[in-house]
Amino acid sequence: MGNDRLNLSSILLGSRQHVGASRALAEFRSGRPVVIADSSETLLCLPVEGLDKDRLAAFRALAAPITPRLVLTSSRARSLGIDASEPVAIELSEDVDSLSVLSLVADKIGAENIPDFDYLPEPAGAVAAAAIDLVKLAQVLPAVLVADTDPAIASAFDPRIVTIEAKAVARFRKEATKSLVIAGEAHVPLSSSGRTRFVVFHDALGEDSVAVIVGTPDLSKPVPVRIHSACLTGDVFGSRRCDCGDQLKLALARLQEAGGGIILYLAQEGRGVGLANKMRTYQLQDAGLDTVDANTTLGFDDDERDYAVAARMLQMLGATRVILLTNNPDKLSGIAQAGIEICGRMSLETPVNAHNRRYLTAKAARAGHQLDHVIAALAEPLKPVENAAPRAR
Repeated sequence: MGNDRLNLSSILLGSRQHVGASRALAEFRSGRPVVIADSSETLLCLPVEGLDKDRLAAFRALAAPITPRLVLTSSRARSLGIDASEPVAIELSEDVDSLSVLSLVADKIGAENIPDFDYLPEPAGAVAAAAIDLVKLAQVLPAVLVADTDPAIASAFDPRIVTIEAKAVARFRKEATKSLVIAGEAHVPLSSSGRTRFVVFHDALGEDSVAVIVGTPDLSKPVPVRIHSACLTGDVFGSRRCDCGDQLKLALARLQEAGGGIILYLAQEGRGVGLANKMRTYQLQDAGLDTVDANTTLGFDDDERDYAVAARMLQMLGATRVILLTNNPDKLSGIAQAGIEICGRMSLETPVNAHNRRYLTAKAARAGHQLDHVIAALAEPLKPVENAAPRAR
């Protein structure tokens, strides 16, 4: 009877590690602390997102007598002048307040304003790196406060604090793709195209991605596919500082012209950093950084997206041979590595305007996007393009 109950619980809950990581992710999204451990280290971890003087004081008190450390990604560390190839930890003396912590995490700091640390930053270790992975999954500021503890002390903390194994975080990220299920589908007529069907997928991260089936694609042949990361500002509100909305409209038109195809609309706002962090990178861009440096200065990779979920969606739809509508070579390689056969590529050329020119230039020059029309546009004065229509080739 006991084994039967255990088997039934596994069916309903999943593995112990999966449950722990899922609950820890929810805690980080809510700004609550989590204990993360491996065989050699146990850390009390708190996301920096939403930190104020009261939360910092409470964390210090909970961690006492251990002095907390601030863990930063290697990207953020390098933006502060710290030579790092992995997350680093900075010990926080008592005189470091919450505003100073947030400045270290998110502000654009010039070389003349790099802070003097009482203690040199050190490699953060595997458990802290797992905490960084978890906070990135939560799509909040990519930094955590940590304090060393041990299992005996951790068990004496408030029982509401979730404890997980460090290795569960990496497994959870991988298992999220396998957890993908079709949650619902229906025909949705669009003003810009003919017959379309929306297929909504749900995963263990709690995110929804959508396959928009345009027309009636022939799955026995290579299917035209656009992998499109959600962009609220561009897709919905017509922002001029990116080309996302224009690419989406152009892709819909091209698929209709082709007689059918698929748009995968992925929950990857801001190249995978989330909407709030995207707004933070916009502030850094307004302060002079380009789109690549803005992401890395905030502590993210220049592109945090993983295309395994897109490949899994295509496999579930029965489309394993595709012609990709993209300018981004990383999408080609990411999909191919996940088992989808790439049979061709169609570029998407969208208008260059005064607001998105620097953004498109960085994508072409620094991120390797195949944007020949942008390179050509740089050689001539910018012309008004407010009424220009995107063109495809």
